[in-house]
Amino acid sequence: MSNSANGQQKILILATEHCAYPGANSVGQAHMSYPANTYILRVPSPVLFPENFYIDCFKKGIGGIIIMSCGAECPYEGAYNALAKRIDRVYKMMKEKNLDTRRLRLTAICTVCNRAFLKEVNDMNNLLQELGPPVVQDN
Repeated sequence: MSNSANGQQKILILATEHCAYPGANSVGQAHMSYPANTYILRVPSPVLFPENFYIDCFKKGIGGIIIMSCGAECPYEGAYNALAKRIDRVYKMMKEKNLDTRRLRLTAICTVCNRAFLKEVNDMNNLLQELGPPVVQDN
């Protein structure tokens, strides 16, 4: 599961349905493209995913995860702050398992942020080429 057909590591994007997913859709509407190793999961709010979800993704061969949220504009009161705290806990877990924390990125993407969306995906692709596939050490 670690490589897509073109040899690149898979990137999972958790995109909020109110902001980031429409932003990703606007990339397609503008006839812009992004790498085929990118998989977008439309979610109401990424705070719904527990800490182990991220670690399990890396264990299953996902090279990088980008959480694209609404940021402070989140329509669910307190969700973004709870998500930021959760990601801090995930970073600690990643360090314990000797996983580079740059493999997990939390960013705010708006409904028309085409360039920001593309930059995040391309930056993650470049990072994954540098790091190689994830190796999760169980402690």
